[in-house]
Amino acid sequence: MKQKIVVLDGYALNPGDLSWEPLEELGELTVYEHTESNQIVDRISDATIILTNKTPINSDTISCCDRLTYIGVMATGYDVVDIDAAHRKNIIVSIVPAYSTYSVAQMTFALLLEICHHVGHHNRAVHKGRWVKNRDFCFWDYPGIELQGKTLGIVGFGRIGSKVADVALAFGMKVLGYSRNPDKSMETDTLAFVSLEELYRNSDIISFHVPANKETSGMVNKQTISMMKDSVILLNTARGSLFNENDVYSMLVSKKIQAVGIDVLSKEPPHTSNPLLEAPNCFITPHIAWGTTEARLRCMEITYNNVLSFLHDKPINII
Repeated sequence: MKQKIVVLDGYALNPGDLSWEPLEELGELTVYEHTESNQIVDRISDATIILTNKTPINSDTISCCDRLTYIGVMATGYDVVDIDAAHRKNIIVSIVPAYSTYSVAQMTFALLLEICHHVGHHNRAVHKGRWVKNRDFCFWDYPGIELQGKTLGIVGFGRIGSKVADVALAFGMKVLGYSRNPDKSMETDTLAFVSLEELYRNSDIISFHVPANKETSGMVNKQTISMMKDSVILLNTARGSLFNENDVYSMLVSKKIQAVGIDVLSKEPPHTSNPLLEAPNCFITPHIAWGTTEARLRCMEITYNNVLSFLHDKPINII
């Protein structure tokens, strides 16, 4: 029987610069650029394999799909799928691990360096003619921040967190890491694993690299921020749900937090009422850390191999 493969939200991974042809070789492929919640069941009711990035697959949806045998998440996080419901129906769920490690680590420092130097602001000022008209040979509107000697706290020390640590050490920073299962063999004079509270209290900059779950939801709030240094810088390229956005906003306004650099928000796209959209010193990018051409190509290749391995009864990267 030929497999019916449905991609629910292909545009994010492949807006047209990559190819779906390898997956077409594995079955009857239908690719939808976007799928609204009221379209999901109709589009996958007779599918045997579905691929999703952010389109949610909940228990009600799974119960309506009698032919479904495999759900492929075209991402590393799998909170869009009701895993328990899938397991109850013996449906395999796989993810794409590690495809965006380098890109997300790179974006973490893109945000941090923007906070340190305000490159975008000064570039716009130059193009508006301020340098041409300036009395002195240079000008700046914000004091620069040097990273050498600063302490970076990394919450979540998996592939991305450890790569962020590598970059931080190259900048001459000290690193404090928090992990549920720390690898003490990694510790050096400039890298140590500590408790989460110790990390909060002793870091100049804190970067978050943990998944979205009940334990991490709202972990950055007034109580935890109060433990942190005055003028701490916070970075989040993981999941928006980690931050209590109202609390982060109020702490930015009070200047307890010096600046925030985030690539994710609790609701995406955000509602206009999200307080961080109007927050001072809050640098926001639209969930693009994962989306370099190289990372997306890697994701496409791993997705193909996941499906191929499943069809050969040797599933990989399963949850």
